[in-house]
Amino acid sequence: MNNVNISETVTAFFAHVLKPDFWEKATSLAISIALILVISRILQVLIGRTLKKTMPEPRTQMIRKGVRYLAYVIIATTLLKAFGVDLSALLGAAGIAGIAIGFAAQTSISNLISGLFLISEKPFEPGNSIQVGDITGVVLSVDPLSVKIQTFDNRFVRIPNESIIKTNVINISRFPIRRLDVMVPVSYKSNLDRVRGLLAEVAAKNTNVLDNPAPLILIDKFDASGINILFGVWFESSNLMETKNSIISDIHSRFSLEGIAIPYPKLDVFVKEK
Repeated sequence: MNNVNISETVTAFFAHVLKPDFWEKATSLAISIALILVISRILQVLIGRTLKKTMPEPRTQMIRKGVRYLAYVIIATTLLKAFGVDLSALLGAAGIAGIAIGFAAQTSISNLISGLFLISEKPFEPGNSIQVGDITGVVLSVDPLSVKIQTFDNRFVRIPNESIIKTNVINISRFPIRRLDVMVPVSYKSNLDRVRGLLAEVAAKNTNVLDNPAPLILIDKFDASGINILFGVWFESSNLMETKNSIISDIHSRFSLEGIAIPYPKLDVFVKEK
């Protein structure tokens, strides 16, 4: 019985395929799909060339992907119509499924909307060094759902866009210059005018420190073991590590040479005899 059914099915299939109008419809369908793909490709190229100078790359890529996905939807609709599928019933089922999927994909939708805000606001771009919470690194890409970061110790981190929107983000390399603040403690016996002069000399002799803006030397506060002085120097953002290492080394060397004591916490213990 099964063999008879299979034979009848195969015979009916070939009978349908051998009809002249089948090949006409198949040829017309293939040409339509090819035209849709060609037009989609042309639009993507034109969008890329036109918006390249006026929009950031992530936003351009998103628009190009939207055009490509729209072409896929049109192709799928064309195929369904060609096979006689009732699209009204399908759209009704898709609406119900869309509601269910919407509840299940709230996080993804939130990340997508947050991604649009990031791309339009542009708080950072690929290549910038940023700090998000306790994560610091270089931005690799700003995608619709997440931001990809390469940390300075060469780890890959994916941060959802929603988390970035809700968090304070520090763009370390947004501006060409920045200030390095070093808290320098000195003992209460130190001559503060002399200390300020030495710090000014340290800044002047360091090749990484900029003359303009001028260094900041601020007597900050009395601390438990000494007086804290805030020493801020301006430098090019790309020279952070070299500047920090050299400034701290220069302060230590110069203070040692001049006999300026850098205090450390001390604890006096009194033993009471009974």
